[in-house]
Amino acid sequence: MVSDAKDIYEIFSNDAITQYYDVSTYTSVNQAEQFIARMNDRFATGEGIRWALALKSTNQLIGTCGYNAISQRSQRAIIGYELKQIFWGQGYMPEALQAILRYGFEELSLNRIEAFVMLDNHQSVCMLKKLRFVEEGILREYGFWKSKFWDLHCFSLLKREFCDRA
Repeated sequence: MVSDAKDIYEIFSNDAITQYYDVSTYTSVNQAEQFIARMNDRFATGEGIRWALALKSTNQLIGTCGYNAISQRSQRAIIGYELKQIFWGQGYMPEALQAILRYGFEELSLNRIEAFVMLDNHQSVCMLKKLRFVEEGILREYGFWKSKFWDLHCFSLLKREFCDRA
C-alpha cells in the first residue's frame, strides 16, 4: 500500500541493502511509491506477488518478499526479498519465505522456485541453503545494473524436494 512508502524508503535508502539489489539506493519517498505501484501492477497482471512483512506485535513493516516473476506456463517463479537491516539474522525472512514457498507450490502450482543472489551476499546464500535450495552454479555476467555486469549464484527448489521434507 502507498501508506507503506516511508517504510519501503527506509529499506531501500540503506546502502547495506541496495548493494545486493538491482536498484540504486533510494533518495526519495517517491521512489518507494513507484516500487509499490510496480508491485501492484505485477500482481494485477499475474506476473508477480509481493507481500509486506510486519512485526506481529506492532504491525510495523520490516521488509517484503515474494515472486518477482511468475511463469504459469513453465510452472516456475523467481523469489526476491529484503529486510530492514536492524532485523537481519533474527529468523524473520526464513519464516516468511517458508510461507511463500508453501503458497507457491500449493496455491500457484509451481514446480520450481528460483533465486538469484550476488556472489558476496553470504547471508542470503546461507539462508537459501538452510531452506534447502540447491545451488545450481554461477551465471556469469547474468545481471546488469548500476552500469556493471554481475555474476549471480543460481539457486532452485523443486516442488518434490519441498514436499519430501514436509
